[in-house]
Amino acid sequence: MIFTAERLVKTFPGVRALDHATLRLEPGSVHALLGENGAGKSTLIKVLTGVVRPDHGRLLLQDAAGTGAREVRFSGPHDAQQAGIGVVHQERNLVPAFGVAENVALQALPGRRGLVDRSAMRTLARDCLARLDVDLDVDRPVSSLSVAQMQLVEIAKALATDSRVLLLDEPTASLTSQEADRLYTVVRRLRDEGRAVVLVSHKLEEVFAVADTVTVLRDGRTITEAEPLADHSVAQIVDLMVGRAHAEVRLDRVPVPADAAPSLELDQVSTAAGHRDVSLAVRPGEILGLYGLVGAGRSELARAVLGLDAITGGAVRVHGREVRIGGVRQALHRHRIGYVTENRKEEGVFLQQPVTRNVAVTVWNRLARAGMVRQRDERRVLATYQERLGMRVSGPGQLAGQLSGGNQQKLSLAKWLAAECDILIIDEPTVGIDVRTKAAFHELIVELASGGLAILLISSDLPEMVTLADRIMVMREYTVAGEIENDHHYAGVSKAVGRLLHRQPPGAGPEGRAGG
Repeated sequence: MIFTAERLVKTFPGVRALDHATLRLEPGSVHALLGENGAGKSTLIKVLTGVVRPDHGRLLLQDAAGTGAREVRFSGPHDAQQAGIGVVHQERNLVPAFGVAENVALQALPGRRGLVDRSAMRTLARDCLARLDVDLDVDRPVSSLSVAQMQLVEIAKALATDSRVLLLDEPTASLTSQEADRLYTVVRRLRDEGRAVVLVSHKLEEVFAVADTVTVLRDGRTITEAEPLADHSVAQIVDLMVGRAHAEVRLDRVPVPADAAPSLELDQVSTAAGHRDVSLAVRPGEILGLYGLVGAGRSELARAVLGLDAITGGAVRVHGREVRIGGVRQALHRHRIGYVTENRKEEGVFLQQPVTRNVAVTVWNRLARAGMVRQRDERRVLATYQERLGMRVSGPGQLAGQLSGGNQQKLSLAKWLAAECDILIIDEPTVGIDVRTKAAFHELIVELASGGLAILLISSDLPEMVTLADRIMVMREYTVAGEIENDHHYAGVSKAVGRLLHRQPPGAGPEGRAGG
């Protein structure tokens, strides 16, 4: 064993995140760590990397010569890095104001005569990015990158430390299938070099393609420990994760009247970000999918509609009336448009505020009495959506930053449901959440549409798009490549999408744009 965690216990206020959990890693293997949101995976990763200390249990690390193991105690992430433990967290940990090279080399800055050797730093960054087949300007500020590009920089940063153990927490959550394939080529190479790689992912098809062994956590406990993944089917793994047989979700839709007027309409819209002549319309009760590869401009289009980026031409109409929206607050209060962002950590939730405040923030003006909002009113709003969305929180005062990724996503959605929007823009709704929670999100989105909401759905998950959307608009290089009527048959839709993605659109712009 290269690294062992034995009977770890970690308790947070009101929650036992780890309950005698065990993980055993072999050199030269890819080990899948699986479980539902809230099962304890991210907490276990944080213990292994020195971010938090366990209440009980111990960590054993094999010495570099491979002759024996010693107990280790990490007082912080730097100790773990020094011991050869590298990590790519689910939520990015980059310095936005720094360049790509500075972020990649930050944990092991090359020096010369007491100064940072910037030439060596750039060379290191280029080498690490090249291992991922990523071509980025290493002097470019990280703040200008797309979410997917930031994720790739995060992975390159972990490679720069030459770790013996590499922990990947949802590494492909924001990547296209092609980028994910490139990443897993690197993962296999690291495995073949004798490293231990831990893969935390909810994309079970990827797990089965790359992992050798599997450990399953449920409610902080180890259910299956270091077993050969080949001995299990996908269905068996899901059953172990959820604790019971998990049925496929059947989504019944209410037909959208063909003559219904659009709730949201874009007519030949161009933007400062580079969109050209984009037209679309979404009606009440309809889910319009916006699909494309990373760099297609989908998220940027949503931001332009909401007034976060400039519109330079064309018209935006809400319920038939032409509007220019000046920001998310105006979109909500004047036009009843909600926006579930893909970047929940920085834009979706207030990490250092209680869950009550996060849900009620969109309806404070409705709750306020004499300019004050009572806590009991905020708690009432939370209770409504906590039950409806199945949010797992220890209490109304729990900080949003203490929740698992999936529960943070539910919290981000809950505040817009509380606001009772007419139009909802949802960007990557199920990134980094488990199979059962994903199914519940799908059911909820369909329920919202059936209740009359007009939903603009942005997703890089084509099966999700085929499951949910009534129509699919395919974008490429900030233009609309075409539209597909979704018959919910994956093979046919996939072929049609592929043809549109690889056909050069009229007036195609420059390559290499950031964004999704």
